[in-house]
Amino acid sequence: MKRSDSGAYIVQLDDAPVAEYGGDIAGLPATRVLPGGKLSKTASQVVGYVKHLAEEREQVLKAVPGVKKLYDYSYTYSGFSAQMSYDEAVKLAKSSGVKSVEPNEVQKQDTVDTPRFLGMDSAWKQAGGVDKAGDGVIIGVIDSGFVPERASFAPMTTSKRSDAIVAKKWKGTCQAGEEAPVTCNNKVIGARYFDKGIGSRPIAAEFRSPRDYGGHGTHTASTAGGNHGVEMSIMGRDYGKGSGIAPHARLAIYKVLWAVDQSGGGTGTDADIVAGIDAAVADGVDVINYSVSGSGSTYVNATGLAFLRAAKAGVFVATSAGNTGPGESTVGKNYPWVTTVANGTHDRDIQTTVKFGDGKSYIGAGIGAGTPSAPVILAKDAGNESSLCQPGTLDPAKVKGKIVVCDRGVNDRVDKSAQVKKAGGVGMILVNVTPGTLDADLHTVPTVHLDDKVAPVVKAYVGGTANPTATIGPGTPVRVTAPKVATSSSRGPSAAGNGDLLKPDIMAPGTNVLAATSAFSAAGGEYAFMSGTSMASPHIAGAAAVLKGRHPDWSPMAIKSALLTTGTDQDTSGKPIRNESGSEANPFGYGAGLVQPKKAMDPGLVYDSTYADWAKFVCGSGQVPVTHELCAGGKIDPSDLNYPTIAVGDLAGKQTVTRMVKNVGQLPEVYIPKVEGLKGVKVTVTPRLLITLPGHTATYKVTFENTGAPLEQYSFGKLTWKSNQHAVTSTLAIKPLTVKAPTQVTATGTSGSTSVPITAGYTGTLTTTSAGLMPATTAEAGLKNPGGVSFPTANPQVNDHVAKFTVNIQAGVKYARFSTFDADHPAGTDLDVFVYQAGTKTLLGSSTGGTAEEQVNLPAPAGGAVDVYVDLFAGANAQQVKLDHWELQNPEANLTVTPAAQPVEVAGETTVTAQWSGLTAGTRYLGYLQYSGGSAATVLRVDS
Repeated sequence: MKRSDSGAYIVQLDDAPVAEYGGDIAGLPATRVLPGGKLSKTASQVVGYVKHLAEEREQVLKAVPGVKKLYDYSYTYSGFSAQMSYDEAVKLAKSSGVKSVEPNEVQKQDTVDTPRFLGMDSAWKQAGGVDKAGDGVIIGVIDSGFVPERASFAPMTTSKRSDAIVAKKWKGTCQAGEEAPVTCNNKVIGARYFDKGIGSRPIAAEFRSPRDYGGHGTHTASTAGGNHGVEMSIMGRDYGKGSGIAPHARLAIYKVLWAVDQSGGGTGTDADIVAGIDAAVADGVDVINYSVSGSGSTYVNATGLAFLRAAKAGVFVATSAGNTGPGESTVGKNYPWVTTVANGTHDRDIQTTVKFGDGKSYIGAGIGAGTPSAPVILAKDAGNESSLCQPGTLDPAKVKGKIVVCDRGVNDRVDKSAQVKKAGGVGMILVNVTPGTLDADLHTVPTVHLDDKVAPVVKAYVGGTANPTATIGPGTPVRVTAPKVATSSSRGPSAAGNGDLLKPDIMAPGTNVLAATSAFSAAGGEYAFMSGTSMASPHIAGAAAVLKGRHPDWSPMAIKSALLTTGTDQDTSGKPIRNESGSEANPFGYGAGLVQPKKAMDPGLVYDSTYADWAKFVCGSGQVPVTHELCAGGKIDPSDLNYPTIAVGDLAGKQTVTRMVKNVGQLPEVYIPKVEGLKGVKVTVTPRLLITLPGHTATYKVTFENTGAPLEQYSFGKLTWKSNQHAVTSTLAIKPLTVKAPTQVTATGTSGSTSVPITAGYTGTLTTTSAGLMPATTAEAGLKNPGGVSFPTANPQVNDHVAKFTVNIQAGVKYARFSTFDADHPAGTDLDVFVYQAGTKTLLGSSTGGTAEEQVNLPAPAGGAVDVYVDLFAGANAQQVKLDHWELQNPEANLTVTPAAQPVEVAGETTVTAQWSGLTAGTRYLGYLQYSGGSAATVLRVDS
């Protein structure tokens, strides 16, 4: 036991506190607080149990008479604190009825506050203590490298046992690099960098080594597995001691992201990224964190398949959901074999108040020291009428000595404050022009970040007042209700798989997370606040490492299940989680809810799945042809994957799904199901009782039947299996459809027919209408010098390897498609396609797979011109690229559909037949079948 510097110790009794006591003592009824309830200290059962705890305390204190007691703890902690000698503390620790004795250490305010918010102290205790949290587990961080000098990565005290475990599986290396070489130790046991794909694109300031320039990788690595008790300060303010989520895990760094411009942001190529994944798995990592962007529309791109094999090899993968929210179906990396993480706020916010000369004050985000009263000016009045504070837009003669109001958008937030400082400004007021997050960034001048609701008022005062002034206060940590789903966090439903898989999977803190970073991102310092799903993902990677250390025999999917089935959909006030904007949130924002690592340590039951299951899932999704290698074992309805959540994106009246659970506890348990939510959907669970033995599995079925739920929209709910010891919850997301039909059927020939299977979600008459068949319109362009870097979606531009085609879509078009094909391009060609509203930066759709086979669909597009960018990502140095597109609006004589009308009933199966003739040979045609009463439709592709 560690000696207390203060001379005081905290003693924990064996008996549970009031909030957790389950009634296992004869004569004392349970006092634990049920979900949604509150603790009442005056309730008779609580009063009786508190009296019992007092008696237990007195018995324990008899072992050390004369000590000075400081506090009694009964409700949230069971025990007491007291002044005593070290010898007395040791004696108490060995006494009957005592669970633990801890020194009363002097604590500063929390730094990386998210471990406290997530209850990691309790999870660490279950793992055997902080020095056992992640012990023997290796976290691979695929990112932008690391700064080895940070205290988060300093050598740590290890045991011979954990050293032996790591040595047995670790096969990696420490690659020092050519520029600013790095060293490794027993904390960061390996480091490698991959730059063959990025080539000469990185800026001169970058390091040809695993050393991190931009800071992103250092931040994610220190969040996932940084050392415990690291002192952190920013701009002279001491934020106390911080810790990674798995502080005793080992780290392996794989640098695949590079700074290619002065913003310092990380850009990587698929070639380097896949190489990094490949190396990490071969090196022997147990967990991977991947806070990098990715496709949301496919399961079988290069990265997805690499992670598929990583999971097959027993590696848990945490990935960021993306930062393109809050729009629907913006979530990325929808692979079922990874855990996709949403960004939630946490209950410590850093707030700053700005007070204007008219006496009005507004609260926003900011961490600086503040400013005295100073003149304030709008950016648009301080230069070339731009409100964005971009480089070269601010006139020093107008800005010097003033606070500048800048709009968010286009250039980086911290770049805006840098431009203000460069022009001589003394502060910045950053305002959102649309709903968005408020971020406590590390700015170069004191800054307050305000939301879009107050922006018009602020601008009206500054722009309409003679000699306006403002005072920016210092940043102050405050407690707030949390979590909320960050506005920028990408949302479901998944664009892949027709909504039959709930993504994102889970939520973790990702807004204003403080961790180690590079000097570039810390303005010369060592630590900074960062926000995004990139910051949320390493919390899950760290939690997975703690679980893996505690349960080394658990598979990645068992760990995932434990995290998901124990998540919570309530905030710190006990109310349902809301969006950052204040609106009601749902599982498409937070998945299974906020992660609760303590509960995940002992989940009771887990849902597991294997490579064979994932292959059948992909085959059943229709994303690969039946001849694909992933279809060798057959296929399943994607809703039937043995997943911890249940999603049915195409409920046609009635559907049954199957699940299997495994008892990972030590005792037999009997579970009873409870269903909540899903108004208008009848849910039948069979059997009504699950009797589970340790290490054994049990199977159940759930039937969903629409009995009045709104069609064409999702309903949400929960299925919880409850025993005396555990509650195992699956989030439900069900969308009743008018008609269930395949999204696309393909055929060949200048004439022919094909049958389209249909299941009705209602009783009545089904009508089917058609548009097309239309031949493809083809455009070509000569491209060269493949870029090999991510397309700049926020600022699309034409260059040697990017062509732009402008297409005018007529009003009333039912369906438009833009496609490129492998068959039209040399082997090894990799194209990416992006569609924007013409003349804008509004992205309407994209397709970024690893080949030349790309497709962007626009159902019921708004009329008007669109810009289609085709990027030659990889392939021959110079070649012609072809873009096919179709606009389907009116029926054509070459296609008929029968029957045009037919009677149907709920859950009834039928078919319609599409017949075509008179097509021109060697042409790609597209048609569109639309069914009455809803949004269901089938695209008919015919290669004549």
